[in-house]
Amino acid sequence: MNPSIDAARSGATTRLAEFACSTRWGDIPQDVRHQALRALVNYFAVALGGSRDPTIDAAVRVFSGMRAGTQARLIGRTERFDPYNAAAINAMAANVYDFCDTHIPTIVHPSAPVFPALFALAERTPAHGQDLLCAFVVGAEVECRIANAISPYHYARGWHITSTCGVFGAAAAVASLGKLEAPVLASAFGSAAAQSCGLVETLGSSAKSISVGNAARNGMLSVALAEQGFEGPPAPLEGDRGFLHVVCDAPDFSALEGGTPGWQLLANAYKPYPCGVVLNPVIDACLALYAHFDLFARPLQGVESILLTGHPLLRQRTDRPGVSNGRQSQVSAQHAVGVSLLRGRAGLEEFSDAAVRDAAVRALGAKVRFQDDARMTVDEARVRIRFADGFEWEERIDAARGSLQRPMSDAELEQKLRDLCEYSGARVQVPALVDALWRLDRTPDAGSAMALAAPSS
Repeated sequence: MNPSIDAARSGATTRLAEFACSTRWGDIPQDVRHQALRALVNYFAVALGGSRDPTIDAAVRVFSGMRAGTQARLIGRTERFDPYNAAAINAMAANVYDFCDTHIPTIVHPSAPVFPALFALAERTPAHGQDLLCAFVVGAEVECRIANAISPYHYARGWHITSTCGVFGAAAAVASLGKLEAPVLASAFGSAAAQSCGLVETLGSSAKSISVGNAARNGMLSVALAEQGFEGPPAPLEGDRGFLHVVCDAPDFSALEGGTPGWQLLANAYKPYPCGVVLNPVIDACLALYAHFDLFARPLQGVESILLTGHPLLRQRTDRPGVSNGRQSQVSAQHAVGVSLLRGRAGLEEFSDAAVRDAAVRALGAKVRFQDDARMTVDEARVRIRFADGFEWEERIDAARGSLQRPMSDAELEQKLRDLCEYSGARVQVPALVDALWRLDRTPDAGSAMALAAPSS
């Protein structure tokens, strides 16, 4: 083996656990702290938005039969659960609409598996907001470092990377919040590795949500078991048959040490549209085309073809014609193009079951074709629309709205929370919640934010 690879591999689990358990709030730079607060606002926004989805209704009905207490709240709902099941349901709600934050370039959604575990524990045992936010930064760092080590091969194989890496992030965050010793977390990583699962094949279905919920719950469970002496293997990450080798042909062990951009939250982006992140530049281009339609003086019924040029992942993940429901439409370029060109909007209503049934949307989406360009990033796209009379118009997006180059502002994240709360119908005090979230680092009882995010009746 290459000596440099061997050195990076040896003791990788131990070093990652030591990092997670030794990092304190004072070690985290100010810009990373602010990114943690932005992730927090976005997490509550998307969890509120998904809180009343039928998928979550079904989960609440089923999980009620397994409830082992009522210490923890559900965001946007009145039901209360034990911490483990509350974490699972809140994680499912945060990810159900594919509207959560996205780590570039791995496409991990860092917050959905980590924040639910931390808030569920903070409701049971009060924790200062700084400690909870520090634990989140640590958890996000761990899951994204592991994701960096196995990308892009892992996702390309069909693993749902948010779920598979999220369980490690949740475990690291829980250990950080509990101020546990590194050997306990290293052992917990063994149980987390044994429970790491999630398939890309489930995207567009309710089944995707269960693995995200399991990542939050199983990360908590792994740490609780380790605290009681439940042992894991000595090298669950780097072992010959450990997680990294099983899920990736050529893992990059050096990525576990950190590297660019220094803190992984600095590579975290926020979505303006409720769909797969590779669709963001396509939607931007279509909305720009919509704004120009008065210049075309041609009806959309005269469109002959719509050519999408982008990174190969655009075609691989979103070439889904003829989708049958709103969940599937979130990962369908055909639907995203049709609905944004026709309506000039791309919110949750545009990715609903009703929008999917719109015959005009389906007809326009059927004219979509793809062209791969490996030189482009996932934040770039070109959309060329051609009419039957030969007239063509192209829009190019070099950096999608919501990307690291064109990030959503703090005010836009606040508005996203307001909009998603209104969409879900959750009766919560939004101004008080928004204020509490931005001030969480100064709050002695971080769990109090959950009281503002859950209706009292």
